[in-house]
Amino acid sequence: MDWKLEGSAQKTDSHLLQEQEVILEDTGEDSISESFQLLQIDVECEHREGETLPTGSATWCSKNVQRKQRHWEKIVAAKKSKRKQEKERRKANRVENSGICPQHSKRFLRSLTKERLLEAKHSGPRLCIDLSMANHMSKKELSRLAGQIRRLYGSNKKADRPFWIYLTGFTTDSPLYEECLRMNDGFSSYLLDITEEDCFSLFPLETLVYLTPDSEHALEDIDLNKVYILGGLVDESIQKKVTFQKAQEHSVKTARLPIQEYMVRCQNGKNYHSEILAINQVFDILSTYFETQNWPEALKKGVSSRKGYVLQDSVE
Repeated sequence: MDWKLEGSAQKTDSHLLQEQEVILEDTGEDSISESFQLLQIDVECEHREGETLPTGSATWCSKNVQRKQRHWEKIVAAKKSKRKQEKERRKANRVENSGICPQHSKRFLRSLTKERLLEAKHSGPRLCIDLSMANHMSKKELSRLAGQIRRLYGSNKKADRPFWIYLTGFTTDSPLYEECLRMNDGFSSYLLDITEEDCFSLFPLETLVYLTPDSEHALEDIDLNKVYILGGLVDESIQKKVTFQKAQEHSVKTARLPIQEYMVRCQNGKNYHSEILAINQVFDILSTYFETQNWPEALKKGVSSRKGYVLQDSVE
């Protein structure tokens, strides 16, 4: 009789261990505690049905069951410790690769970026991208322009003192808008103004400065009371003075980047020299100058040696 009872207890213990192992594999970290409580209840109920509990004891388990439960608890603790170490390792890698302070979460950084951009809308410099010429561009040129808009916006998000961006002459049913949606993730949620109005009717003409390499006047400083315009034009045929003539038609002031004042031509195999830059390159120069008030440093940021120009100091 005693032998049968002992065999039954061993089978019960083995069955409980198998259940614990299955539960450990199938449950996540959040439900581990609940599963452990259920196991304790099962053990307690099973012993209550088959045996009489010792006097003064609320819960009784055999030594074998207790040993297995302690072993199970160690496995759970080891899994939690491993998850915590892996989380800390990933966090350290993010800090090392991006230079972000560990106390700043991604949500905090997104909130900070949004706050800076919205502040620029009220008190920062204003930059208008004139997209009214997009109808004259090919599909390939539109794709390149959409990529430039993405890079410009990305640089502005990272800037300590961002500009407020306007995309004017930009209709939502245009091929360029569809290309921007296709190529630029999250384009519809960009923090900037999109309008079908032309930049010449949106702002007072006396506040506008059209930036074009064909202007006779070099840009000396960035005035917060002015609105600076970049022509959203990718023209592989290199038609000259398109943006300059458009500014003249509306009697708007023009300016060029002070490349000639701070840079010199350098010799290259193709004898190629050009002051025509993509809109994102022009923006990098404007943004860097606005933060540093240093034209040589700003021009170095946006004018590559492939354009045939280098800083005067580098030649000397």
